[in-house]
Amino acid sequence: MYPVPPITEQADFSVAVVDADQRFRTSLAVQLGERARAASFASIEALEDRLPPGTPLVVVFGPTFADARGLDEISRLTRARPEIGAILVSPQLSTDLLQQALRAGVRDVLAAPVDPIQLATAVERVLQTLPSVYGPRGEQPASTEPAEGQGRVLIVSSTKGGTGKTVIATNLAVALARKSDRPVVLVDADLQFGDVAVMLKLAPEHTIVDAVNAVDRLDPALLQSLFTKHDPSGLQVLAAPLEPAFADQISAAQMVEIVSMLRQQAGFVVIDTPARLDDIVLGLIEVSDDILYVTGMDIPSIKNSKIGLGILRLLSIPLSKLTTILNRANSKVRLEVGEVERTLGVRIDCLIPSDVAVPQSVNKGVPVVLDSPRSGVARAIDQLADQFVTADAKRRKA
Repeated sequence: MYPVPPITEQADFSVAVVDADQRFRTSLAVQLGERARAASFASIEALEDRLPPGTPLVVVFGPTFADARGLDEISRLTRARPEIGAILVSPQLSTDLLQQALRAGVRDVLAAPVDPIQLATAVERVLQTLPSVYGPRGEQPASTEPAEGQGRVLIVSSTKGGTGKTVIATNLAVALARKSDRPVVLVDADLQFGDVAVMLKLAPEHTIVDAVNAVDRLDPALLQSLFTKHDPSGLQVLAAPLEPAFADQISAAQMVEIVSMLRQQAGFVVIDTPARLDDIVLGLIEVSDDILYVTGMDIPSIKNSKIGLGILRLLSIPLSKLTTILNRANSKVRLEVGEVERTLGVRIDCLIPSDVAVPQSVNKGVPVVLDSPRSGVARAIDQLADQFVTADAKRRKA
């Protein structure tokens, strides 16, 4: 089940369990199974004695470390050895513990007794953030500006469902379509459960599946015929498949090829993505000019965002591409924006407030920038669109 990283020349295990309680270590090692090549240690010092420097590793820390002293030890390890992905198991979960664990460099926190499926999922997810799993995906260009004559590709991404990513993508695309003097295309790349058409109250006759099936003979005219137009704004939409099963027919290379064609005929290409970083999303991120990374004011969102940002760093994605968006930024949840920035290690570039106008507009199928243009949400998205339109105009004049 686990994508075991190829580190056999560096260590004879790919997952480590660390806790003073031998029974806990043995139980967890059994749950992890032989394929995980798990080893157990009574202390961090014992682990370090066996682990050569630079070895990527997932370490599951037991309840012994679920206090201030234990988290300090984890923090020392993760700061000294960033190639280690830490998971903490705690008998009690609280907001304070989750905050402290994130600050200590912990990637995930699980409740004890540990559910085997949750443990397997957590280990697999953290393994995928390690450099030995993905490795470098090629040199990235120093400049993130599109080539002359090409449109700008904006990918809206998040590693946690429910952050409002699709609302932001659709409203930003509509705002850009109203402000730009060139065509704007919105691509729904959530191939299984895309909601862009629902958000815009559209009934598409064609979807991305049609574009993929015709990719060998696709030209601007044929591609144009596959769009669904959003009449109130003039936005062109390339909708997600109507059935989740169709997603299996679409590859990352095909999606990249379609987006490359779209940027030849549009001023902006906005891509909405699923709440994960799979091969298709990572491929689109690499060819995009801007990554609009959405997170929320809750611990699960911040935790997953930190993991996602770690993956982007490991893949050498230029941070100059990144625009970090904090949605529902005015929520009263005992978290401050500065605290989110410190935990993620990035600056928040755009604050979008919480507003009842958003669910009301979603239920109507009318973007909030059209339905409630004076709301704080609409103004924040309009300002974000203005930044991209202004930058594009300056680039074209240069």
